Amino acid sequence: MISNNLSSIVLLSESEFDDGDCRVSGQLREIAAPFIVAAPAGVRVRTRLRVTAEDVVVLRAVGKHLGALASADLAARCVEGHLDAKGKAVSRRERKRALTGQSSARWASAITRTSEDQHGLAERNLKAEEASLRARARKIEARLAVAVGGRCGRVCGYETQAERHAKQRRLQALHARLAKVERRLESGRVSVCRGGRGLLRTRNSLQSAGITEAQWRERWDASRMFLTADGEADALLGNLTIRWNPAENWLEIKLPVPLAHLANSPRGRYRLSGPVEFAYRGDEVAAQASTGAVRYDITFDAGRGRWYLDASWRTISRPVPSLDDLRGRPLLAVDLNHGHLAAWVITPDGNPIGPPLTISLQLAGLPVSQRDGRLRDAISQLLRTAQVRDCAAIAVEDLSFAEARELGRERTGDRPSRGKRGRGYRRIVAGIPTGKFRGRLVQMAANAGFAVIAVDPAYTSRWGAQHWLAPLREQDPVTTTGHHAAAVVIGRRAQGHTARRRGRRDRRRPADRSSESCPPSATGPQRDQKRQAPRGPAAATTVAEDRDGRPSTPARPGDPRPFGAAR
Repeated sequence: MISNNLSSIVLLSESEFDDGDCRVSGQLREIAAPFIVAAPAGVRVRTRLRVTAEDVVVLRAVGKHLGALASADLAARCVEGHLDAKGKAVSRRERKRALTGQSSARWASAITRTSEDQHGLAERNLKAEEASLRARARKIEARLAVAVGGRCGRVCGYETQAERHAKQRRLQALHARLAKVERRLESGRVSVCRGGRGLLRTRNSLQSAGITEAQWRERWDASRMFLTADGEADALLGNLTIRWNPAENWLEIKLPVPLAHLANSPRGRYRLSGPVEFAYRGDEVAAQASTGAVRYDITFDAGRGRWYLDASWRTISRPVPSLDDLRGRPLLAVDLNHGHLAAWVITPDGNPIGPPLTISLQLAGLPVSQRDGRLRDAISQLLRTAQVRDCAAIAVEDLSFAEARELGRERTGDRPSRGKRGRGYRRIVAGIPTGKFRGRLVQMAANAGFAVIAVDPAYTSRWGAQHWLAPLREQDPVTTTGHHAAAVVIGRRAQGHTARRRGRRDRRRPADRSSESCPPSATGPQRDQKRQAPRGPAAATTVAEDRDGRPSTPARPGDPRPFGAAR
């Protein structure tokens, strides 16, 4: 899968990394059935606030005051450690009662809810770190059990005695770290840094970060402010703490009790001086504010010097189409790779139609905002292509780098684990935006009216190169790559077909093909009958792909689930 030339690594797709997990002594694992990805359960819309100097003073005062209360509440929650459901309810009730006098009942409710969420996330991260340390230790122990330069089944020993000694020292370090994590989990104590540990560490390296101490302090204070108000379904305009009026375009904030003297509206409220409008999806925000609960978050971007308002709410579940309904129309199959997307439109009979599509996705070295913008632009191009080609859905792989990221540099097998090639491989694994791509694709596809079908990523690159790359290059040798062949396998799998091409073939250019059935070629079926059965690993591949019909695992129409859910 990965050649000795490091420059060739950048051409690999995520499906190729996943394919290597499936090779076990020539036997193929069972391919899971495609499924429809669940649509997003909520909506979040952002707009910029045009504030005056007076507004800034009030917002900073409220944000710092509530941020101090949130920090103290989070510290109190971390001291309590792990609690069951009843203990969490009792703890939150007591902490909310203590905060109400210094803010209000609704501000206190939002603060305690946020503290509980942060504590739960920290606890899950600690458990994930424990699992990662255990996996890395097991991998090293398995290789240490084999002699230097030896091999036991699929496990290879280390090549040199020096490398073996270095891994023994690393194993001791991993066991020491694991013991600390286990003690923390046993005691139920987790650590959370409001504002982020990354920004906290930047304080010790201001020169390398290219900022001054004053700039860092401004960013630190901005990240620790708290201006979040949970919505209420029965409240006026969906929220009584931060309220936005869509008809008159004003925004009001309920001031905490100690800051009530800053109010410029009745009942201890402060109304911003300028109008507040949602230029994007403002009608949806207005409709939700008039009929249901809306959560508002006010944040300050210290780098740009701008204030923003985010409105978010839960959406009503939509009816989910069945796989059979989606398979009656073409779909756009997409293969996510390092640096680009490879896509092709697949007809219901499993054939690619039209020219292949390649979308650049260069994200390395860019700021977060630019990376997100380029990712959204690439997905927008996919959606436009799907709309022009009258596609009903977009098919992607159910991708995950969980194992590769969990094992880190202890990853072995077909993956380089050390040296320059190992560092290059890990850099590529971290650079492919799998999580961002999943979330953005599902969100934007749902807004555009397209369903997303996730398929098992096993063998897509290998079988695409084996069954589709050569004939597709005969028709379009310039733009067709192995990634486009993998996209064809993805689309065929989503349409319920096997990856292997049958004896009936269409030699015309993909752009000139029609939906009419073509007569069988003169040599196709006869050659298939005379061909001898292959042996070895190729036999297992051929047998698996010769199975007629759809995958053996039945699909569950109308039962969507998110990416990476248990099958």
